[in-house]
Amino acid sequence: MSKFELKLPQMGESVAEATLTNWLKDVGDTIEMDEAIFEIATDKVDSEVPSEVDGVLVEKRFNADDIVQVGDVVAVIEIAGDAGVEVEKPAVVETPVIASTEAVKAVENLENGISAVKETISAPVQDYSSTERFYSPLVKNIAKQEGISIAELDSIAGSGKEGRVTKADILDYVANRGNEVAQVAEVETKVPETTKTPKSEIAIAKAPPKASLVNAGDEEIPLSRMGKLIAKHMTDSISTSAHVQSFIEVDVTNLVNWRNKVKKSFEQREGEKLTFTPIFMEAVAKALKNYPMMNISLEGETVIKKKNINIGMAAALSDGNLIVPVIKNADQLNLVGMAKTVNDLAERSRKNALKPDEIQGGTYTVTNVGTFGSVFGTPIINQPQVGILALGAIRKIPSVIETPEGDFIGVRSKMFLSHSYDHRVVNGALGGTFVKAIADYLEAWDLDREV
Repeated sequence: MSKFELKLPQMGESVAEATLTNWLKDVGDTIEMDEAIFEIATDKVDSEVPSEVDGVLVEKRFNADDIVQVGDVVAVIEIAGDAGVEVEKPAVVETPVIASTEAVKAVENLENGISAVKETISAPVQDYSSTERFYSPLVKNIAKQEGISIAELDSIAGSGKEGRVTKADILDYVANRGNEVAQVAEVETKVPETTKTPKSEIAIAKAPPKASLVNAGDEEIPLSRMGKLIAKHMTDSISTSAHVQSFIEVDVTNLVNWRNKVKKSFEQREGEKLTFTPIFMEAVAKALKNYPMMNISLEGETVIKKKNINIGMAAALSDGNLIVPVIKNADQLNLVGMAKTVNDLAERSRKNALKPDEIQGGTYTVTNVGTFGSVFGTPIINQPQVGILALGAIRKIPSVIETPEGDFIGVRSKMFLSHSYDHRVVNGALGGTFVKAIADYLEAWDLDREV
């Protein structure tokens, strides 16, 4: 036995590296020559890298999303005989393998089918550059060898990632393409006259090819590692929780006026800016303390009621991704402490300087969609939590003001709060009452409050 080192092949004159996007085989899997082992992505094209030998995958040198240089050893394959790069030669007594009669017949039938198709086809060599559908170099080579037209190739239903045609798909098509008419005829002879179906409906069904989303001039941007994690986290949350939203409009005129009055002196005294975020976080912490059944998670059929109130604060990064640092024990902080914590976490988020434990352990999350001008949003729950609050933009709008002397129209500062919650464990009464409590706290802001 010996070992073969599979290296990242040269993929073009100007390509020196690629991102390993996905492993198609696991350690211990048996691999055939020309069978795809992993997928790579460059700035030009996505492709599959096939094995150059038959054997067993025994080692992976890189993980998904790693950058691999051309010529680097990506995988090690154990092969029979002395071919390949010798790594070790353990003394192994090999036992001859006797194939079953059924297996031999199956192989012979497959080979005969491929040979028959080859003999009946005399098509010219095809140029597949005109098709917009993605095909790996291996699939194109097989198609050219078998004289498969572009239209035929596009009609093959792929079983690979994103509907791609794999080696197995095209070999199966080659083996069966000559038998399709015979199969249809055989079906017709067996169907009673009264139940016969027109030939067009009997024809072997094939799933339509998945249209490529990439057109000429489009730019393909691979997801970053964080982007992939976020995408998976979001889809997992949607498939896990029954999302329901409650919306409420809040008059924050007193709060806005108070902050405008004290923000300059606060910054001079504390060396910190007083934004609206710590004020909203304080309101959420108070509401969670009064409504502890919003500070829970669901594990199987058991509700876990959290002792600590740890509020996640969604923060936008320079690359467009989001990260959610956590304010631990938020209910124990006064407004000064909350402002310092919020500013510190936001600053270190932008610098990618957060510690691992500072993004763990959240029990509820707040996201400020108003930062981007949104009036309100429908945020996705951050699992395994059961609620998330979106803060809309604060806007000056005309509003009806009720007074003992009568109603009149005035200019007020208002915003929307959007509360998404898990309807599996949070009913509409709790979800609505909780966000109303936050609104009441903000609307009753004391203009004379000292900080």
